[in-house]
Amino acid sequence: MTTQTYDLIVIGAGAVGENVADYATRSGLQVALIEAELVGGECSYWACMPSKALLRSPAVVRAAKSVDGAAQAVTGELDVAAVLRRRDSFTSGWDDSSQVEWVEGTGIDLIRGHATITGVKEVTVGDTVYTARHAVAAVTGSAALLPDVPGLAEARPWTSREATSVKQIPQSLVVVGGGVVAAEMATAYQRLGAAVTLVARSGLLGGQEPFAGELVGASLREMGVDVREGTSPVQVSRTEHDTVEVTLDDGTVVIADEILVATGRVPRTSDLGLENVGIEPGDWLQVDDTMLVHGTDWLYGVGDVNHRALLTHQGKYQARAAGEVIAARAKGTELKTEPWGAHVATADDAAVPQVTFTDPEVASVGLTADAAAKRGLDVRVVDYDLAAVAGSALHSDDYAGQARIVVDESRGVIVGATFVGPDVSDLLHAATIAVVGEVPIDRLWHAVPSYPTVSEVWLRLLDAYGRP
Repeated sequence: MTTQTYDLIVIGAGAVGENVADYATRSGLQVALIEAELVGGECSYWACMPSKALLRSPAVVRAAKSVDGAAQAVTGELDVAAVLRRRDSFTSGWDDSSQVEWVEGTGIDLIRGHATITGVKEVTVGDTVYTARHAVAAVTGSAALLPDVPGLAEARPWTSREATSVKQIPQSLVVVGGGVVAAEMATAYQRLGAAVTLVARSGLLGGQEPFAGELVGASLREMGVDVREGTSPVQVSRTEHDTVEVTLDDGTVVIADEILVATGRVPRTSDLGLENVGIEPGDWLQVDDTMLVHGTDWLYGVGDVNHRALLTHQGKYQARAAGEVIAARAKGTELKTEPWGAHVATADDAAVPQVTFTDPEVASVGLTADAAAKRGLDVRVVDYDLAAVAGSALHSDDYAGQARIVVDESRGVIVGATFVGPDVSDLLHAATIAVVGEVPIDRLWHAVPSYPTVSEVWLRLLDAYGRP
């Protein structure tokens, strides 16, 4: 066994781990970054980038067909092979050379292999023990949850990894789940030519405003997806013809070429060696706002692994704070841990933005009306029909959507916003700034939206709310 020492050891070189290492290195620490798979991680190769590439081409065709004059120019069919080639370009053909080049260019030491925490501030990879002078950051992410359904594991189910890296679109697909991955992949595969059945026991897009799931569900049905809500699989088998037979708890049977399971995530902590430092393996890591794991003064859990907000952009936000706070603690400099300080990730509590790239899109930030009420806030909800905005009519001849803001009346500030409609992701950052900045409603009247754009919905929402 050989030994090497660094200021900080980061386990996991996905987008989040890269950012922890980068920000700590910028602050002068000597950092090792350990990765057992591809540098760039889940988002680059099996999640955000390839999934949105699969969704984008069909969305462009749909947008053109929704505007008279442009619709007449769309005379051919979607080139599925070209869509898959474009997807491959965004994953660099699952080659991480460019990501490795970036890591090495920053002065971070990249170590290939499986990391095991073997003691306090000690990580072992193969025959080498790496010790940290100051901290170890576990940035190992999450993996797809496979529910305990008889026959499912043996039926070779897809997870999000297989769904986003497929080489050929199957003729038919069963999607199990009702969350973001399930809704997005049902949208993508139906548009790419598969016959899709979506089995969603608890409905669609739970945790969002109810109208989001309702509008997305209606759209999925309109495009031809067989949406089965309120039911779930009780038996799955791979047949002799290599199809999948799924028996549902309502007694019906669905047969398809493939089955995609998108029912949640589990932390990648089961083989990390946490038991060697008194932490239960397989659990989510419980952390404070600086990402420091409870009960330790050296172990940090950043990104999906801490279960605060399972989104790449939120993980990278946590990573920026963690990289800088680790360096600050190493140097003994003053910490900025007050709410919204530089060394904390306080936005993870009530200001998380998220876009679901279905058709229509769902863009939301902050608290839903229900979540705000459960926190004891003095809630007022304001809704507006997005299609009634002049900019929406120009954007699409068949524009349909809805907007909602959730106001804390006691403070006169917006604590949540949700938009459903074509390209509403472009509205989200303004809402995020309003929520994070706690911009008073009376001040928002002076943020004048340009005409004629979809953003004029902000004026209409304020009109509906009325002067404070």
